[in-house]
Amino acid sequence: MTHPPAAPLMHHTVDGPQDAPPLLLGPSLGASLAVWDPQLPALARQYRVVRWDLPGHGGTPTDVLAPAPTPTTTVPELARLVLDLADSLGIGRFAYAGISLGGAVGAWLAAHHPERIASLALVCSAARFGEPAGWRERAALVREAGLGPVAETTASRWFTPAFAHSPEATAMIDTLRESVAPAAYAACCDALAAYDLRDDLARITAPTLVVAGRADPATPPALARELTDGIPDASLVELSAAAHLAGVERPAPVLAALLGHLAAHPEDGPAPGVPASDDRSRHAAGTAVRRAVLGDAHVERSLARTSALTEVFQDFLTRYAWGEIWTRPGLSRRTRSCITLTALVAGGHHDELAMHLQAALRNGLTPQEIQEVLLQSAVYCGVPAANAAFALADRIVAAHLADPAPHRAEGTEK
Repeated sequence: MTHPPAAPLMHHTVDGPQDAPPLLLGPSLGASLAVWDPQLPALARQYRVVRWDLPGHGGTPTDVLAPAPTPTTTVPELARLVLDLADSLGIGRFAYAGISLGGAVGAWLAAHHPERIASLALVCSAARFGEPAGWRERAALVREAGLGPVAETTASRWFTPAFAHSPEATAMIDTLRESVAPAAYAACCDALAAYDLRDDLARITAPTLVVAGRADPATPPALARELTDGIPDASLVELSAAAHLAGVERPAPVLAALLGHLAAHPEDGPAPGVPASDDRSRHAAGTAVRRAVLGDAHVERSLARTSALTEVFQDFLTRYAWGEIWTRPGLSRRTRSCITLTALVAGGHHDELAMHLQAALRNGLTPQEIQEVLLQSAVYCGVPAANAAFALADRIVAAHLADPAPHRAEGTEK
């Protein structure tokens, strides 16, 4: 089903091969389509990437909204604008990834227009963004005083303290101050106030990835887990040292998670849960997921150690363990980490256990959850095995708590 395009269309850019699978990227409130700049070069090599600006943000005029004395909008109305844009570009079915409000637009489309959404990625988003009163108060403040008061506090919501004064963070705040119309920003606050998709999450049938920043005060990990629990077979990736604009603060892990998800669920590929049939697709998906779980630095070291003798095993691991098993949608990465830890404790594989303890923290397990997994392992794998595992975990968790930034992955995963 298509809709007659409305005029004017939202401002947008198109990158990548014309005949590549389409991928639409939605921005967060207060940000322009440039919020996806860190991921664009890699995505545009494989996809026809369409980025768009919210009303009154970047290059989109406020008057794409319905005329009224005070402009206002809803998430369904924003979703209609996205469908208008896709229709104008001749795009029927597409992959979609969105940040915060941009994610809400994609989730609403997936629930109400499933025929249009091939796969879905929700980055630092939610099924409901807190109490409506808070958004109505912010809308009223912006309509009365402009964006200055909001801009003063936005850095603490968007970024961790360690990143808040970086050039990238400063550029994003400058965009909010200089390229966003207060009336349109307030209208989008109205949309967030009215948005509640909790009862419709089960209607989403598109393969779904949820990405959360562990330090995100705007959409904390609990809201990401609510999405993951409510959407059938959704997968969750939690990133340390990341707040609300995780893709700006931690661009590489967000890209790796997104590439792995897209490669595992190609537009014309097999049904969810069935591995891709060609080795190149499996290898691409496996590489992306391996980097997301173990970290870029660890994977680069493993590849650097590859020899003529071991390269066939590297390829086997990437295609089979990472490209076929870790990419399956039936279990979340958190659950796969729990299973992997238990198996490694049982086998006494301490080097790989150390590596996967760090991977478990990267996948969103808390130290308390790791403690429970190891206690369970003590019952079924033996106290001596669990004793060694607890000693390793104590060292790795302590290092993580002292410095939650991604650590060098230890262990001997090939």
